[in-house]
Amino acid sequence: MRIFYDTEFCEDGVRLDLISIGLVREDGVEYYAVNENVDGGRVLDNPWLREHVVPHLPLINEYGTEGFALDSVDDSVKPRSVIADEVAAFISATPHPSLWAWFASFDHVALTWLFGPMVNMPEEIPMRTNDLKQEAERLGDPILPEQRADLHHALADARHNRVVADHLDRLAASRDR
Repeated sequence: MRIFYDTEFCEDGVRLDLISIGLVREDGVEYYAVNENVDGGRVLDNPWLREHVVPHLPLINEYGTEGFALDSVDDSVKPRSVIADEVAAFISATPHPSLWAWFASFDHVALTWLFGPMVNMPEEIPMRTNDLKQEAERLGDPILPEQRADLHHALADARHNRVVADHLDRLAASRDR
C-alpha cells in the first residue's frame, strides 16, 4: 500500500531539523505531527520558512524575531521521539508500505533522521521513497492537479501528493490501453 507524505524542515547544509510531517495512506488513514522541539528562532531566520511554513503551525503567540511558541494543547504538537515512534507504528501497520513524495530526496532524509543514524531506522520502513515528480516526467510531464489551499502544510501537501498519484495512475492506465 502506498503512503504519500510530506515534511517541512529547517536545513542549513549542516543540520536538517523536522518541523512537521504528514502521511496519507491509499486507504485514507492519515497522520500529522509538529515537532515541539523545533528551534523557532532558527526557523524564523529563514525568510522562506517564515513566509510559507510558520503560518500553518499551531502557534500560541505572535512570533517575533526571537522565535515562536507552539500550542502544546494541540494534539499534533509532540516531542520528536514520540513522532518517530508514531511514524514507525503508522508505517509498520501498513501492509507492504511503499513511500511516495514530491521531490522526495529531502523528505526521505527528514523522515529517516527521525530515528537518528541510518542503523537505527526500523526495518519496517522502506529504505527509499518513490518520487512523484520522476513519475510525472516518465509520463511526459503532464499538467497536474493544482493544490489550491494550504501549500506547505505537511498534511495538506501529503493529501495533494495522493491526488497527484491518482491522476498519474489514470494517465498511465489510459496509455496502456
